Amino acid sequence: MAVVFLALGSNVGDSERYITQAIALLGREIVGLELASTYTSKAVGYTDQPDFVNTAIRGATTLKPLELLKFIKEIEAKIGRVSRFRWGPREIDIDIIFYDDMTLDTPVLTIPHPRFAERDFVLRPLCDIDPDAVDPVSKRSVQQLLEALSPLELAILKQQ
Repeated sequence: MAVVFLALGSNVGDSERYITQAIALLGREIVGLELASTYTSKAVGYTDQPDFVNTAIRGATTLKPLELLKFIKEIEAKIGRVSRFRWGPREIDIDIIFYDDMTLDTPVLTIPHPRFAERDFVLRPLCDIDPDAVDPVSKRSVQQLLEALSPLELAILKQQ
């Protein structure tokens, strides 16, 4: 089984409910789920939108990376995610951050997730679960990556 780390975010509707629902659905194919704390963060990229609720999970799955991506997209659709525009509001967003120590770069999936190392709202929840988890590209732990962020890159407003 592969160990996976996923980041979850929502800023449309009942965000906490959507995240709870997504985690329950993820549990159908990911076992041994460990859940990080939940954080409120300001939007990054397109900033004229509501704050996000963010968290992360770790678990194990028999799904291959592209199968996992398909499964995640099905969950997002089931919860009611509407495609708007890049970095726009989302009912639910689930990203594959790590899949074992794999690196993958295809037109539909990049692992580790691009830009995760620049986002405290991804790194902080990952640190809650395993601060020593290592980025297979930089070979730095998520704790080291979080500590390397400048104050201008910080988006977390509060821990819930």
